[in-house]
Amino acid sequence: MASRKSVSHFSTQPRTLLPGSEKNPIAPGDLGNPISSRHRITVSVMVRRKVPLQAEHTTGEQRLTRAQFRASHAADPAAVKLVRAFAKEYGLTIQPGTPAPGRRTMKLTGTITNLQRAFGVTLVHKSIGDDICRVRQGGIYLPQELVGPVVAILGLDNRPQAQPHFRFAGDTGAAANRIAQAGGFARPHASAISYTPVQVGQLYGFPSNSTAANQTIALLELGGGFRQADITAYFKSLGQKPPQVIAVSVSGAKNSPSNANGADGEVMLDIEVAAAVAPGARIVVYFAPNTDQGFIDAIGAAVHDTKYKPSILSISWGAPEVRWTAQAMNALDAVCQSAAALGITITVAAGDNGSSDGITDTQNHVDFPASSPHVLACGGTSLQSSNGAITAETVWNDQGGGATGGGVSNTFALPSWQSGANVPKPTTSAGGRGVPDVAGNADPNTGYTIRVDGQTIVIGGTSAVAPLWAGLIALANQQNGASAGFINPAIYTATAKAAFHDITQGNNGAFQATIGWDACTGLGSPIAPQLIPVVKPTSAPTKKKPAKSKGKKTAAKKSARTVARKKLPGKKKPPTLTLKRGKSNR
Repeated sequence: MASRKSVSHFSTQPRTLLPGSEKNPIAPGDLGNPISSRHRITVSVMVRRKVPLQAEHTTGEQRLTRAQFRASHAADPAAVKLVRAFAKEYGLTIQPGTPAPGRRTMKLTGTITNLQRAFGVTLVHKSIGDDICRVRQGGIYLPQELVGPVVAILGLDNRPQAQPHFRFAGDTGAAANRIAQAGGFARPHASAISYTPVQVGQLYGFPSNSTAANQTIALLELGGGFRQADITAYFKSLGQKPPQVIAVSVSGAKNSPSNANGADGEVMLDIEVAAAVAPGARIVVYFAPNTDQGFIDAIGAAVHDTKYKPSILSISWGAPEVRWTAQAMNALDAVCQSAAALGITITVAAGDNGSSDGITDTQNHVDFPASSPHVLACGGTSLQSSNGAITAETVWNDQGGGATGGGVSNTFALPSWQSGANVPKPTTSAGGRGVPDVAGNADPNTGYTIRVDGQTIVIGGTSAVAPLWAGLIALANQQNGASAGFINPAIYTATAKAAFHDITQGNNGAFQATIGWDACTGLGSPIAPQLIPVVKPTSAPTKKKPAKSKGKKTAAKKSARTVARKKLPGKKKPPTLTLKRGKSNR
């Protein structure tokens, strides 16, 4: 650990690039406009864990209680101490209560002048679309002593980070046209078929007359909002009781329904699909700013929410890997690792722009966070049916009107549980993770009937598939009597093959559907009666205990042990749950 003297003299230390912090310029030669030196902003400083999570935690095999997680895998106290001293030296204020229990993010507020000095950056205002954004370019440079203890600095740049992955279908009026145009979505041909979410669930065998009454599904939204009147009217039309929908504000963002030109379509699609297929589930919507800082804050808020305790988080927003900094991807993936260790399932839309993911450089790209190896990436199909049964299911590709995302990550390595899936080789040595894992109906031409801002509109896109799978996992959790947690190792086993409709026709551009896993629809769409037992975890005693940090007892450890003594007789520690679902392809 650094000496006390070195901690208080950061300004005299050599500056070192924070790995992965480089940000590309928006436009060559555009220097932007200066920002008032007295303007104050808040940034997120993510510090390292006290003890790294082990492989058995991040694959979901050895689940941790919240007390165990906080005791061993929250913020490193030594790193927190360093950041506190650094903030004081540069005139930055630390937001009280940060890092929150179990989390690793410290919030630092200061003037533009002090933040530029502290992080070795230049901040300017630039026009991006209709917005004036605060941007930086190049890397973040920290005093040498902080590189390692600090793993990410987020919020210096607040340009929009992600897009919602939904598409409108059919000629449903001027309002739908305005939404599609405002969101930059191509409008496909008029919809030939549409389903309610309940009908899609029935085609996939979701258990009928079942509820998810004891489950909480979290939804992440980076814009838009919902109106209770729309929710009430929509579920009345389905003959269902309206769900309990709760809005949670993250980093100042709120439930802000606007009009047909906003992102309300995404919010309503997520709510209505998830709640319709998992009746009785509580829906908690975490609204955050559309920045890399806001995105990560929202996932952390949901994963560590001890009030609502969601067991599933659905994310329908993302962007190509090349549009993220490496530090932001690693920071977000780290929160997804925490979710896996705590037994929370994260479902993520794989994108709607085919194998290019909307990048016009002739290369293949995948969407993030779908490419995180700690989430369930959800691709899209085109679903045909007759008399309540599937007659055909192919890869969703509208040939210009949108197509399911999918491919191979250039950032994240091939996970052990995907090693037998015949994933194509990545174009970089660091990559290898195949996307997606699973699929479901996403074609706008076989889309979902949704109510948005008082109008009935047919919507598709992989944004519908993430909440569809979230609803299925909620039903499975209720039926199995246990949270499924991170299911990827379980679904890639040979015994899980019968749990999927294998999609073997179609392509998403560069990749062709084939027997088994493919980079269009993953393992396929669900056969719910077979899938539910596959994702059921079984707990058994384990001799292995979570790793402990060395040195003196910290306040976090004392707190965790106090909780354990209160909850368990005989002053025993909370048990570690070892989840056994059979051998994975490792």
